[in-house]
Amino acid sequence: MEVSGSPEVTQLLLAWRQGEESALEKLVPLVLAELRRIARRYMMGERHGHTLQTTALVNEAYLRLVDAQKVNWQSRVHFFAISAQLMRRVLVDHARARNYKKRGAGEYNVTLDESRVGPQERGQDLVALDDALIELAKIDPRKSQVIELRFFAGLSVEETAEVLNVSQDTVLRDWRLAKVWLQREITRGDPS
Repeated sequence: MEVSGSPEVTQLLLAWRQGEESALEKLVPLVLAELRRIARRYMMGERHGHTLQTTALVNEAYLRLVDAQKVNWQSRVHFFAISAQLMRRVLVDHARARNYKKRGAGEYNVTLDESRVGPQERGQDLVALDDALIELAKIDPRKSQVIELRFFAGLSVEETAEVLNVSQDTVLRDWRLAKVWLQREITRGDPS
């Protein structure tokens, strides 16, 4: 994702926030490809035969975005970060609705090392990770946001720093500490 992106996207976000309905209609074609990329990233980690498809995930997130009109959009990157959070919420809500046990089935370990995350691990432990992120947000909201932006939205350190208005060093430090904390929390809840 490009941080600079189209300035038109940011202008349309501001117009949409101010109540200009036509701004959303103009915005969607400009951001659709990136929303699909984020959704594909999420869906890669889901089990085969998942009832949600990439397009359905984008559509669900879009419906929630329309309800989020009052968000104080900061930039194009901020928009995609919120979109990724909404997609995560859709998937977690879907998993909870399918009666996944809290903390997963205990069959897989969760890792926040992107190179090691496989489809089965990520799909089955999304609920456990979400529970841990909610707890982390109570203790340190920024560290929780760093995980959401880096891991789920796929933002770079630079983009995450821009969204959170902190230095890149702070993002890296929060990223390392949050991963350790989350791993400990998830492992603590794992009966194996």
